[in-house]
Amino acid sequence: MIGRSRGEEADRPPAPFVVGLTRSGTTLLRMMLDAHRELAIPPETHFVPDVIKAVRAEAGTDAVLAAFTDNRTWNDFGISTEEMRGRIEADGGGGAAEVVRAFFTAYAERQGKERWGDKTPAYMLSIQRIGRTLPESRFIHLIRDGRDVALSQTARALNEQPPPAEQAARWVKRIRKARDQAATLKGPRYVEARYEDLVREPEATLRRICEFVELPWDEGMLSYHERAAERLSEMAGELRQEGAHATQEAGYRVDNHAPTTKPPDPSKLDKWRTQMSAEDLAAYEGVAGEMLGELGYELGAGTAA
Repeated sequence: MIGRSRGEEADRPPAPFVVGLTRSGTTLLRMMLDAHRELAIPPETHFVPDVIKAVRAEAGTDAVLAAFTDNRTWNDFGISTEEMRGRIEADGGGGAAEVVRAFFTAYAERQGKERWGDKTPAYMLSIQRIGRTLPESRFIHLIRDGRDVALSQTARALNEQPPPAEQAARWVKRIRKARDQAATLKGPRYVEARYEDLVREPEATLRRICEFVELPWDEGMLSYHERAAERLSEMAGELRQEGAHATQEAGYRVDNHAPTTKPPDPSKLDKWRTQMSAEDLAAYEGVAGEMLGELGYELGAGTAA
């Protein structure tokens, strides 16, 4: 609200925002955190930066509402346009933060949860905007070995992917940009975690993340896969289509995240060792080798597929 004091803002529990490149395991982390008895994390939202811009531009209720409901994923959340309008109007001019919170609060209530978070990989490029709007936001940057990211993106993409060197440059650039944006925020509000650690040592990694966002440990997070299919069903409907994949994308989204319905499988890590050709490996590491090494990944051990 307009009159909210600094003390009241500081009392808000941290809201985790899971970010990272696509195909980096962010859905796995979302399912794990969402399995916590206190925390609800919806499917990817994508609209938070647009909502912030609309509120700050004083564009009016209709424009702010449209920033939510015109998004292609709006139907995933089970919140009607009328309810969202009512929540925006009930805010009474509290600003962008209150409007954004109104959505997440509505979603958490539907899940019977007290706290909320977000998992939208692309927000790694909006850390500064979201972080400055929502003081309670905490960013968890999940990083996966870029070589496996490239293989996964190429295998699952609906269109042709760029060559390895370009994929490597993008991976490095996005990580650096996320770090640069996080450096503009005050306080410990950004942490990095490796996907490989989440898979190999899920409890240790989740305990570190829970401590970061001030969540008590909940053993149920390790059994996330038991309800993952139910949670994925939110994405079973068709998106509001804008491209050439109108008839296949609904099922594709659910299928794309089907591995989260099973426990973590370390045997599926490091696919680059057997599936990336020596030529592609050299091209990728020629661009991203320094970053891979900084993050603790082994270099040059691949074999030709």
